[in-house]
Amino acid sequence: MARSNTNSAQQKVSDGASETAKARKQTTTHTPVEYTSAADWIAQQSGHDLLRFITCGSVDDGKSTLIGRLLWESKQLFDDQLATLEADSRRHGTQGEEIDFALLVDGLAAEREQGITIDVAYRFFATQHRKFIVADTPGHEQYTRNMVTGASTADVAVLLADARQGVLTQTRRHAFLTSLVGIRHVVLAVNKMDLVNYNQATFNEIEETFKTFAQALGFESITAIPVSALKGDNMVERSAHTGWYTGPTLLGYLETVPVTRRNDQQFVLPVQWVNRPDADFRGFSGTVVAGHIEPGETVRVTASGQTANVARIVTMDGDLNKAQAGDAITLTLDTEIDASRGDILTRADTPLNTTDQFEATIVWMHDDPGLVGRSYEMKLANQWAGATLTTIKHRINVNTLAHEAARQLGLNDISVCNVALSRPVAFDTYANLPALGGFILVDRFTHATVAAGMITHSLRRAQNVHRQALSITREDRERLNGHPGKVIWFTGLSGSGKSTIANVLEKQLHEQGRRTYILDGDNIRQGLNKDLGFTEADRVENIRRIAEVAKLMMDAGLIVMTAFISPYRRERDMARELIGEERFMEVFVDTPLEVCEARDPKGLYKRARKGEIPNMTGINSAYEAPERPDVLVKTESEEMGAIVTRLAGLL
Repeated sequence: MARSNTNSAQQKVSDGASETAKARKQTTTHTPVEYTSAADWIAQQSGHDLLRFITCGSVDDGKSTLIGRLLWESKQLFDDQLATLEADSRRHGTQGEEIDFALLVDGLAAEREQGITIDVAYRFFATQHRKFIVADTPGHEQYTRNMVTGASTADVAVLLADARQGVLTQTRRHAFLTSLVGIRHVVLAVNKMDLVNYNQATFNEIEETFKTFAQALGFESITAIPVSALKGDNMVERSAHTGWYTGPTLLGYLETVPVTRRNDQQFVLPVQWVNRPDADFRGFSGTVVAGHIEPGETVRVTASGQTANVARIVTMDGDLNKAQAGDAITLTLDTEIDASRGDILTRADTPLNTTDQFEATIVWMHDDPGLVGRSYEMKLANQWAGATLTTIKHRINVNTLAHEAARQLGLNDISVCNVALSRPVAFDTYANLPALGGFILVDRFTHATVAAGMITHSLRRAQNVHRQALSITREDRERLNGHPGKVIWFTGLSGSGKSTIANVLEKQLHEQGRRTYILDGDNIRQGLNKDLGFTEADRVENIRRIAEVAKLMMDAGLIVMTAFISPYRRERDMARELIGEERFMEVFVDTPLEVCEARDPKGLYKRARKGEIPNMTGINSAYEAPERPDVLVKTESEEMGAIVTRLAGLL
């Protein structure tokens, strides 16, 4: 298909440009390579000449326009694309009668209507010198999580700064994030130079400000380029308006910047699926994330330590003599081994380490705060484990890079935290192997992705602390007690009757010769939890501690009753999982707020209505009622004797 270098769309863009600029467009040496489809293009890539880069920076700095102009200037557009672009520019564009290049990248309807980037948009193109995958990432602070997604696989970051605005907070945040995910080459594209009359002093000031800030970020190179994405200055050909600039054009830089691939020696294959189409074939399918493997080499299952030799490397296009990073393969082995989805295969002579506690830098991506003690699900490669933030060591101020104290993680916060897992997982540091050092945290209740994290190192105590085998077991204690250990978890509003029911139930069980103990909210806050307040973070920690204590007492063979409001489902679910489904009974004392407020045995509701208690559950702090409690109790309609008899019968 012929390129549209002389149609009406290009004429609009060329209006007002010099004859020299027109000549540059006609004589450019960046000859494009054509492909019939995205699948065909991707299939023909070779890793060493492919550059992945992102555009990032603050909102309205011109990221989408820059990519669109690159595609235009390097002659990557077909006639039908140009016709569509003309029509879209008239309907959605922001450039009057001229072409709006941003529309080549902004594909969502909301993006076109608002003139902003929301999601990550990927485009691919090629010149005679290199092939490219570019990710256009959003500039708005609320979409920072999408920027991290685009940056996680990039080799180079093109960080834009509006020449009129200079280096902004979001510019600094994106610079820090690109450093965090391991990008070592940055282009500072000082855009919209045409709006400051291509002033050299303006460019120099922005360059100096950014380089001073970025000194501590560990970039191997920072290349500042004055550009006008809208007008095409220094995009593909050197601009006559910036005679004072002697560095590369943007495309010239992208074609020549060296790309270093990390950790190409250690073979790593996360098992995605055990492929068993019939009784005669069994293979382990997944995508190689690092290194290479050949038939005859020995592989190891990280979790079990079992080893076997590779018999075949099977793909849709036939067997391979060698598989390398990026290849989707199925390995067949010469020996049957026990491996399944979630296991990690490596070369036998380069095993991975495992950990259940580590330090990580975490980017919080959700409106709900991240709290110490709250339980999440962690996904690392294809491994899942329960995860808890045990310590927030500090939050990083993106403007100054200073370390600040923090008790919780807010939206877009970047913090260094300690994380504890429910089981050991195979890992590496993010700096060494991103595929096994980068993870996400998922809310267990809403299933939303709330954070992305990068492991910096395993905590030494994870290897040094081991569970001590005890001679007397819980079963031994239960035989001595004459009954099994159990946790009865009462939850409900203040004044609902939790403590009263627990007290009456304990009396009846005690008379029957059962060994019991009550953990009451007010009593615990006078000792074990006297350092905690009533903020959301403190309440999460309050319940975490109680769950741990209740588990220990249950392990001693006691029937433990806990009487706490415990307002959040996440923490009640955490307690259930920690203690064990078969040993945990959730009792919801479902008393309406108006009844609790009429009882008001401690006068708390009256004080809350006066504004004296800022975090009173049911008044100005939420209570998340259980959706499927083990036992439902209604004190306003049931007799106490009947309630206690019913509960005792369930034991």
